[in-house]
Amino acid sequence: MKLTADLHIHSCLSPCGDENMNPADLVRMSFLNGVQLIALTDHNTARNCPAAAAAAAELGMGFIPGAEVNTSEDIHAICLFPDLSAALEFDRLLYEKLPDIPNRPDIFGEQILCGPDGEPCGAEPRLLIAGCGISILELPGIVAEFGGVCYPAHVDRDANSLLYTLGSWPPELESRAAEVRDSIPGGLPRDIKIIKSSDAHRLEDLPDPGFELDLETASFAVLTRWLNA
Repeated sequence: MKLTADLHIHSCLSPCGDENMNPADLVRMSFLNGVQLIALTDHNTARNCPAAAAAAAELGMGFIPGAEVNTSEDIHAICLFPDLSAALEFDRLLYEKLPDIPNRPDIFGEQILCGPDGEPCGAEPRLLIAGCGISILELPGIVAEFGGVCYPAHVDRDANSLLYTLGSWPPELESRAAEVRDSIPGGLPRDIKIIKSSDAHRLEDLPDPGFELDLETASFAVLTRWLNA
């Protein structure tokens, strides 16, 4: 069985995300587009995930809380978690690893925090797109401690991708998947699972109707079983 998914979306908390990427609104737009399972993956934070989770629950839509981590090598990686509690515990650890660099909204963009109802309730003052103090080889093990899974993001891109930054896939990297945006590049392990996602930063970037995954139901547990099969 296949369902439609998009496991890499940014809200208005990411400085590169549009201010109209309210977490509740992006969930509703994804639902209208026919997407059955989404993940919210803001840069180095999961703090807008509660609002997205609430909107998804109202619609009966599959939702996975997550974050796009900028590693110490400035490689981007998708981190997904079984529930909000685990995602927000990881968020607290990640925040401690971020350099204390103030955001410059005039340069990087606003970082808008939203409450459980999806309404703006503040702004994050620390820059969220800086590389954190965790390497790409350390990250999967740390994420696993919170019950989550981790895989490199947009490996078919030049900027901030594992293949471009390191030149090859490290054999010691404990990851069962790789994300692509457009095409599957060479140099990936033979048994790696491929996940296509939008990396949407604007409502108009959200896919219609999403990308197919070979999952029976729209849940984190089923996703992890597929990754480990």
